[in-house]
Amino acid sequence: QVQESGGGLVQVGGSLRLSCVVSGSLYRINAMSWHRQALDKERELVAFVINGGSPVYADSVKGRFTISEDSDNNAVYLQMNSLTPEDTGVYYCNVQVTRWSGGDLKEYDYWGQGTQVTVSS
Repeated sequence: QVQESGGGLVQVGGSLRLSCVVSGSLYRINAMSWHRQALDKERELVAFVINGGSPVYADSVKGRFTISEDSDNNAVYLQMNSLTPEDTGVYYCNVQVTRWSGGDLKEYDYWGQGTQVTVSS
């Protein structure tokens, strides 16, 4: 239902753009967020937007990361600039949507499969 892409290996100071696409027709994207998990650490919230409001970022990524949405293509993005080795980890998107199902509007919560981001020094 959700396909992530865009991870990879990048040098310090480089940039990557992560994508998260939800398949099928959607009525609305209610909330979107990006999370990451470094090796031997707990998963942390990186950025989120709820109901089209202002984005909220973790302090560690403020001014460097940008979360955005393309509702026409059911896509959510995370633009990451000025990357550092501390940004290394597996990145997961989470998208909460409303879609038609069986004649009714229903809410769904999807997680991406994760994409590896490695920043080398």
